[in-house]
Amino acid sequence: MNKQWILVVISALFEVAWVSGLKHADNALAWTGTIIAIIISFYGMIRASSTLPVGTVYAVFVGLGTAGTVLSEVLFFGEPLNIAKLALIAVLLIGVIGLKMVTKDKPEAKEVKTI
Repeated sequence: MNKQWILVVISALFEVAWVSGLKHADNALAWTGTIIAIIISFYGMIRASSTLPVGTVYAVFVGLGTAGTVLSEVLFFGEPLNIAKLALIAVLLIGVIGLKMVTKDKPEAKEVKTI
């Protein structure tokens, strides 16, 4: 996995943070953290999209963010978890991983210095 895909995964983690922040932020510090997470999340996704296929990056970003948000709500905020929800998250992650596996990465372009 190259560094652009790692950037997508990190961006998805920040997506989980800001989505949860939108629901649970209740003071200025929490709202500031939510806004910072939004900026980092989208910056990373946009940056990765400059070298990876945009559609695949977006699908992986949203899929990981969705699964992460559901799991964080269950683990940290007491949302109920049932077998159907778990099975659907598994299907989503299988689709995201499969999409990533069949997508060919473009080789990263080397910068050419001009004088």
